[in-house]
Amino acid sequence: MDRRDPDGEIARRALAYRNWGRWGEDDRLGTLNLIDDAGRAAAAALVRTGRAVSLAQSFDMDGPQRGWRRRTNPVHTMLDTGTDAERGLQGFPHGIGGADDVIAMPLQCSTQWDGLGHIFDRGSAWNGRRAGDVVTSDGDLVTGIEHTAAALVGRGVLLDVGRHLGSEPSAGAAAGELADGFAILPEHLDACAAAQGVEIRSGDILLVRTGQYARARREGWGEYAGGPAPGMSLTTAGWLHRHGIAAAATDTWGFEVRPNEFDVPAFQPLHQIAIPNLGLTLGEMWALDELAAACAEAGRWEFLLTAPTLPITGAVGSPVNPIAVL
Repeated sequence: MDRRDPDGEIARRALAYRNWGRWGEDDRLGTLNLIDDAGRAAAAALVRTGRAVSLAQSFDMDGPQRGWRRRTNPVHTMLDTGTDAERGLQGFPHGIGGADDVIAMPLQCSTQWDGLGHIFDRGSAWNGRRAGDVVTSDGDLVTGIEHTAAALVGRGVLLDVGRHLGSEPSAGAAAGELADGFAILPEHLDACAAAQGVEIRSGDILLVRTGQYARARREGWGEYAGGPAPGMSLTTAGWLHRHGIAAAATDTWGFEVRPNEFDVPAFQPLHQIAIPNLGLTLGEMWALDELAAACAEAGRWEFLLTAPTLPITGAVGSPVNPIAVL
C-alpha cells in the first residue's frame, strides 16, 4: 500500500470490490442480501444454552461523544414522574399515575449501525446512485435504514483479535487489548479464526474485538470518540469482500484503525470503500467484552445474533441493542 496516495489506493480497491448491480439496480440492502432464511435457520440451531448477551453500551450522558460533527451523548428527560403522581398533578381518575420520558440523541452517538446512505465515494452512493439523489434534507430517500429492519438476524461470529494478538501487555494496552494505532490485517483475521477454530462463511455478521472499549471503560473515555484506536486496516476490504461478510462491527468508535494508514491527510478510507462500494453495513461502539468471555468459556465463537435497526424512516444509521444468544 502506497501510504502517500490515499486517492489511488481507495480508487483501486473501490473498483476491485464494487458490488454495484449485483443484486439489481433497485437494491436497498447491499451485502445484507447474503443473509437468507436458510442461514437464519442454521443460526437459530446454534443456540444451545440460551444465554443471551447484550452488546450495547448504555445510552446515557456518560458516553464518549465530545461534540464532533454536532454529536452529543443521549439526553434523557422525564415528562411525567412519580412525584407528579404522588401530588395528584396528572389529572387521572381513581389514583392511577404514570411516568413518561423522551430521549434526544444523534443516531450515530452510541452502539449503532451505519446505513448505506451514511458514506459516499466521490459523490456516489451505494449502487452507483448520485449522492444528492439519495440523501436530501428529507432523509435517505432510497436506502433509508427502515429497509433493514428485519435483515440483521443471522449467524454471528466473534473474532477476538485483542485476545489473540494482545496476550501480553503492550504500550498503552493491557493484556487482551490492542494498542491504539494497531492495524488489523487480513492475516490477523485468518490467524485469529484458525486459533479459535471457527470458519468464516458467506452471510456472516462479523464482530471484531480489539479491547479498546474495555480500556475506555476502565480508564475513561478520553479520545475514544475520534482519537487514535486499533481497528481494521484498509487492506481488509478485499478480505471482507472475498468472505462474503454481510455486516461487520467492532468495539471502536470508527471501525477502522486510527490514525488512518497514510502519511498524508486521509479520513476513514475503509468506510469510503465498504459502505458505498461493497454495500457493507458497519457497526461501531459495540460492547464485546462479556460476549468474548462467554465465548472463551464455552469454547465456541459462533452464535445467533439479532441486531435489528430501528425503522426510522429515511435515517442513515440506527442505534441498536444487539443480542447474541449462545
